[in-house]
Amino acid sequence: MSMNRSKFNVSVTPFLLAITLAPFAQALAQNDALPLKPVQAIRPVATAVTADRVEVHAQREGEEGKADLKVNTTRIGKGLMELRDIPQSLTVITERLLDDRNLETLKEALKQSAGVSFQAAEGSEEDIRIRGFSLQSTGDIFIDGMRDPAFYERDSFNWDRLEVLRGSASMLFGRGSTGGAVNQVSKIPLSFSRRSADLTVGSGNYRRLTADINLVTARDQALRLNVMRTLGDRDGLKTDKAGAALSYALGIGTANEWILNAYALENDNGIHYGLPWLTPGIVKGGNRLWPTNPKNYYGASSDLNQTGTRQASVLHIHRMDGGAEWRSALRIAQYNRDQRASAIRFAAANLQPDDSNVSADNFSPATVLTRGNNVKIMDMKNTYFQSDYSANQSWWGLKHKVQAGVDLAVEDFEARNASAAAAKPTTRVGTPNDGLGLDEASRVLSPARRFDAKALGAYAQNLLSLSQDWKLLGGLRFDQFDGDYRNLTPATGNAASNPCTVKPNENIGRNDALWSKRGGLLYQPNDHSSWHLSYGTSFNTSGDTYQYDAGNVNTPPESSRNIELGGKFEHFEGRLSTRFALFHTTKYNERNRDADTVNACNYVLSGKRHAAGLEFDAAGRISERWELYFSYAFIPQAKVDESSGAQGTEPVGSRPGLTPRHSASLWSTYKVTSDLRLGGGLTYRSSDRPVGLAATSPIEAPEFTTADAMAEYSSGNWIYKINLINLADRHYADLLYRGHYVPGKPRTIQFSASFNF
Repeated sequence: MSMNRSKFNVSVTPFLLAITLAPFAQALAQNDALPLKPVQAIRPVATAVTADRVEVHAQREGEEGKADLKVNTTRIGKGLMELRDIPQSLTVITERLLDDRNLETLKEALKQSAGVSFQAAEGSEEDIRIRGFSLQSTGDIFIDGMRDPAFYERDSFNWDRLEVLRGSASMLFGRGSTGGAVNQVSKIPLSFSRRSADLTVGSGNYRRLTADINLVTARDQALRLNVMRTLGDRDGLKTDKAGAALSYALGIGTANEWILNAYALENDNGIHYGLPWLTPGIVKGGNRLWPTNPKNYYGASSDLNQTGTRQASVLHIHRMDGGAEWRSALRIAQYNRDQRASAIRFAAANLQPDDSNVSADNFSPATVLTRGNNVKIMDMKNTYFQSDYSANQSWWGLKHKVQAGVDLAVEDFEARNASAAAAKPTTRVGTPNDGLGLDEASRVLSPARRFDAKALGAYAQNLLSLSQDWKLLGGLRFDQFDGDYRNLTPATGNAASNPCTVKPNENIGRNDALWSKRGGLLYQPNDHSSWHLSYGTSFNTSGDTYQYDAGNVNTPPESSRNIELGGKFEHFEGRLSTRFALFHTTKYNERNRDADTVNACNYVLSGKRHAAGLEFDAAGRISERWELYFSYAFIPQAKVDESSGAQGTEPVGSRPGLTPRHSASLWSTYKVTSDLRLGGGLTYRSSDRPVGLAATSPIEAPEFTTADAMAEYSSGNWIYKINLINLADRHYADLLYRGHYVPGKPRTIQFSASFNF
């Protein structure tokens, strides 16, 4: 095992990134027109209805394919809308970018969107932060606009694209969405045949096979099948997952279109729980990251992270005269999670070779590590229904784009305990992947807690054209959330006397009803530019994590608001788009424990925090051969403004954790010849801190930059590609937590072959 850091330590600041982008700005200034046809926006397919058939005058939604880094429309704003008509920051990660960089998980994909950070948490939760505000994996991640809760590792094999909406968005999605929302857009049946298969092999015994088959079965019917199988073993950290998505569309392009879908994903992976922060030495100094090879894995051989989902859904689209549309969708889903992980910690001083606490001065291959027992087992069964109406109307001499809808949710959550197991064997820094573990199969499972939730939401929104250049957006939504919690674990030991503990078999619950608002003013002086000023609100209930205690069950929802000034612009006849946003997001009644009372279960909405900054995105083509994707976020202002004292979540006046000042992602490709395409990219994040540290804590993750490269060669129906990831083999803190960090992916090489048939 190598104990030395890589000599190649890239340190790129946002100013260097700005220099890197200088040629792009020059190209924008000097090239008014290039010999390329503009990319056509996806328009609603219905413009005229004849009997049961709708005449198609443009591409059907989803048929832009994966040949570009930009898109023009989205449904994340409820109803099919041009991106320029959404007065809020929206980043779209297309299938082209996913394929170019071999991005297979949600976390990997979201690293392409600046302003996004990740908490290591206590396991594999998708604990995502946008602008420093949490995106709950139980409420802020969606599939095709419908909630996709639960804790499981999501895979990209069935994504047409990934949409990241920033800022308060409860008017669109209901509870949650303080930092924004992430929408996974599924691949749907297309009106033309397409068949492809992709095989990727690489470092860590990595093997991934995917196939995408679209068959036109009749004039207005098509079937699409996407499958995935992935295996790997990176020095003991295994990957073993499989997925399949089958969808069938009937009545494509007619007045009544149906899409039936079945989706399954099963993960049987290992889990990297993280590495404890290292104390810098007096002699050696250094930061708090381990000076080890980033591929080293210290979990027990018996550790596992089995997660997955099975879903069935039906979508009905009813198209009417004038482009009006009524979309209704029903989804039934099951989720499972069985996590047995090891929290790695430094053993006590008396167990170390020199009988001393571990620091950078005495850290060595002989340093002793302990392994914890971290178990989380839970299942969910959910049913979701939503129905949305959208139409263009002319009332009182003005044009209106109206949208309205309702959504229902029934969620059944259950967590289980596992019987105690023997302590896991210790290991040493010099012996990663030592093959030692426990007999996890011998543990006995028992019920722990249940949470049943019912939610109802109704909204209405109107985009009013005040004149040729000005539009006004207004939206209002009402939500009612009813949660019921039952503790199924007998109270023993300290829990029996803890005033926060819910008594065994006792039911507690609450009902919350709240209004959410959204407004925006748009100025669009031409077809190439759109300016916006917007305001939106959101709320988070105490039951967002599917658990109550004796204190938070009596606490009303938290609230937040987002104010944003921004613009979206098209260049080179629509081939390249850019956007910017100045934002100020505030959570103004954050839930804290009350420091002024003896009862630690007395929660109050006494907290307040804010973040303000600038975002910039660019995506598309600079020239016929040159493609670009760039995302940058600068958050100079982030502060905990109010709290309830010592027991507040973070100290007043501090900068909240997981809010890096600078973050950026750059990816660019150039077509050298008709057959050869080269690409490269950078990912940068400035120094950052975990959430919930004391004001005096010295823990900080240093800034990092990673570099990737790609080469692709086409030959007939075959495409061959090589990806080099983290070229410098940089050891950096990717996911952060108070007690540990999870390092980013080590240097990785992957070879891919794609066959279109």
